[in-house]
Amino acid sequence: MADSFWSAAAPAAVAGAGLSLLIERLLQPPTRPLWRRPVAALAIHLGLWLLLFSCLLLVLQRPFFAAAALLAGMLFLVLVSNAKFHALREPFVFQDFEYFSDALRHPRLYLPFLGAGRALLALLAFAAAVTGGLAIERSLLSRLPVTDFLAGAGGLALAGLLLLWLGLAKKLSVSFDAAADLRRLGLLAALWRYGEEELLPFKVSWPYEHLGAGPPVRAHPAHLVVVQSESFFDVRRLFSGIRTDVLREFDALQASALWQGRLQVSAWGANTVRTEFAFLSGLAIDALAVHRFNPYRRLARQDLATLASYLRRCGYRTVCVHPYAASFYARDKVYPRLGFDEFIDIRSFSGAPKSGPYVSDLAVAEKVCSLLAGSSEQPLFVFVITMENHGPLHLEDPLPGDSERCYTVAPAAGCDDLTIYLRHLRNADSMAGRLRQQLAALPGNGCLCWFGDHVPILPEVYRAIGTPDGQTDYFIWRKDGPMQVGTRRDLKVEQLGDFVLQAVDVPRPSVTEASDQAPGLFRATAAKAEVQSA
Repeated sequence: MADSFWSAAAPAAVAGAGLSLLIERLLQPPTRPLWRRPVAALAIHLGLWLLLFSCLLLVLQRPFFAAAALLAGMLFLVLVSNAKFHALREPFVFQDFEYFSDALRHPRLYLPFLGAGRALLALLAFAAAVTGGLAIERSLLSRLPVTDFLAGAGGLALAGLLLLWLGLAKKLSVSFDAAADLRRLGLLAALWRYGEEELLPFKVSWPYEHLGAGPPVRAHPAHLVVVQSESFFDVRRLFSGIRTDVLREFDALQASALWQGRLQVSAWGANTVRTEFAFLSGLAIDALAVHRFNPYRRLARQDLATLASYLRRCGYRTVCVHPYAASFYARDKVYPRLGFDEFIDIRSFSGAPKSGPYVSDLAVAEKVCSLLAGSSEQPLFVFVITMENHGPLHLEDPLPGDSERCYTVAPAAGCDDLTIYLRHLRNADSMAGRLRQQLAALPGNGCLCWFGDHVPILPEVYRAIGTPDGQTDYFIWRKDGPMQVGTRRDLKVEQLGDFVLQAVDVPRPSVTEASDQAPGLFRATAAKAEVQSA
């Protein structure tokens, strides 16, 4: 009877494995041909296929149904990866699996980028697999004894485990360039390796942990507001037909800032937490190994030394303001460990005006102004993560008068997303002006740091007017700073915190020698990352 099991199950297992390798060739960027991949990568692929196939076979009892369902799932992964690559220039990685649950809780942030066509194709493939499997194929249990069925499924699982063991005997190297690793290893092997890397012990030299208990603040400490503005960058660099006064307040603040310039950030189009964590931790993305893709999954769940925790040790009250769900990216669990005394989320913005689907930047500015107005002699550090300009922008429509307020010369057809983006950019600009006004009205000193987390997702617009280099813009303005300074200094986002400390006159113990790029804190420490193998 064992022969009967293998004659029924083996064709489905072999055909499914072959088709899985063909489906993988649909990926963007395309994977290498089979003969150019490491043998270990193929062993991991086939081992995982057999393991998953045997598990589904135990549940469905129909080999071709199990193979078809598994292929439909793999096709869905390929479609999701291609959609991500199109929007964010990065394929699907292991750390993205948690976004499937996020997509159910926050569908507007994710599903539109998959596209109706891709979603329909995946649903049709799944429906065809279910319909065909149940209607055409008989259960093996109607033809075989239970013991033979279980023995055969166990044999398939053991074969999968053996292949997986062979593939893991020599650990495949990964570069953490997601596109390059996908091309070289294939989808399943790359996913497996990134999952493995996340579980390894990780040790890194945190820049702020060297700063000790922190010096006492001065007699009249400066309040500090840092705004990570959603999708903010000076898009006027790409198209001269945009009105210069779209960023009137930003231009004025840059002109009188202590420092201003371009900012090299850790993300393109999305993945705000990469830039966010780099700013707060002072660590470059290259120092984080696999944790660069989402540092809040595991790395930030421990108590870490950050800019916020250092300022708290120096006597500051530390507050984060984010007008969205506290559980998104697990910020409600992460932020207390990053050194924040309070996290103000969407629950504090009940009834607040919106601009588009999200709480408006001006409403967030008013919340920050109320915190500043109600502050005591204790200095206040407010870190703001805005939402208004969050995509998908193509789900919104231009409003009457938007074109006149945004352009001197209209762009090419198909640039409605740019018009919507510019409307929200004007509101961000007004937010910057409102915060400066509030800081200027308070007694004592105050400092405002402003930067963009990444460029927006505007693929059609970029095809029409040009693609940005991915850098955003920043300034650090101080109330009593010398006017008309505007010192241009291009930075990496992990260097920005050191300049912020200088701006509020918080002493920084000398840890490393100053470099041309950043004065003192991050020259060496950001590079001293060590991953310990298990």
